[in-house]
Amino acid sequence: MADQNQTVYIQKEQGPGCLIRGLYFLVVGMWLGAIWMLVAWFFNVTIIGLPVGLAMLNTLPQVMTLRPRRVQTTVTTVNGQTVVHQGNVKQHPFILRALYFLLVGLWLSLVWLIVAWVIAGFTLGLGLPIAFWMFDRVPAITTLARN
Repeated sequence: MADQNQTVYIQKEQGPGCLIRGLYFLVVGMWLGAIWMLVAWFFNVTIIGLPVGLAMLNTLPQVMTLRPRRVQTTVTTVNGQTVVHQGNVKQHPFILRALYFLLVGLWLSLVWLIVAWVIAGFTLGLGLPIAFWMFDRVPAITTLARN
């Protein structure tokens, strides 16, 4: 009987709980995230600073809400050998992400962040789950980054 190839993907997040993330956001993350976002947008406007600005926007969920990065574990069995690999989630092709950023992501992410701030600020805390969800999605909205 021939060996079967089997691949299993496991995505795991470890980090502080929702209560700690909420308190951090209210005490530190809200103002630090605003400064982080403004600096990132300044870098995005410049040609030289664009890579730094995009990297900063991709880490905005960690800065604002302590959201942990996902680690993808791949377990593959090929010809009786089991291989375990841990790494970041596979991304879309660079050219697709660059075109999306230039045509859609730059402006959509700005609107997205403004709406998230409005929800966080004007709902007196009731909209924090939605705002957190929106802040967590900034990398995907900006450059189609998977995290």
